[in-house]
Amino acid sequence: MKAMILAAGLGTRMGALTRTLPKPLLAVNGRPLIVHLVEALAAAGLRELVVNLAYRGEQIEAALGDGTALGVRIDYSREPDGPLGTGGGVLRALPLLGPAPFVLVNADVHSGYPFGALPRRPAGLAHLVLVDNPDHNPGGDFALAGDARVANPRVTNEEAGRLTFAGISVIDPALLAGHAGPDSFSLTPLLRAAADRGLVSGEHYPGPWLDVGTPQRLAAAQQPPC
Repeated sequence: MKAMILAAGLGTRMGALTRTLPKPLLAVNGRPLIVHLVEALAAAGLRELVVNLAYRGEQIEAALGDGTALGVRIDYSREPDGPLGTGGGVLRALPLLGPAPFVLVNADVHSGYPFGALPRRPAGLAHLVLVDNPDHNPGGDFALAGDARVANPRVTNEEAGRLTFAGISVIDPALLAGHAGPDSFSLTPLLRAAADRGLVSGEHYPGPWLDVGTPQRLAAAQQPPC
């Protein structure tokens, strides 16, 4: 099974920290954030990786190389005209990922999630890992039903039962069927449409997790995730 790391973002919320360095290379406990992630994927047996690159992507490629030093093989999907968003980035990388379902994870996720627990194939078009709502996303993103189906909350002021998408998922390439690209777009509308059709499964992960999206959260990440 292959895994893709979304590493093409601009990291604008990091301010001066990402003026000359891409966010995935910011240090957490002395090592780049993306290195922690690659090591966690490798430990789970996910050793064929695709990393998409845009903003200062050459620095990420120089840091990781072909992955040999980290026990993996890395292919790069380059977005030379600028980030294509989560959807556009995945679409561009599909020739490298192949036709089988793959793990998709955001490069700024720092957690203790056991990637080996992910299903090799989702029950529908996607499987999402959901976490308790952090302070920066108190309303959550999705609801999780008792049958492990992910749903879109229908009442905007009803927060009970909502959880936050962790940026960790298994994606069937069929989720992107009908998209030709190369325009930038987000995966979120596709996931919501698939959820409405009952084609997205999910799980609640209660363990340590951080979306390292701001300097404050980077500071909070300077502790072992588990």
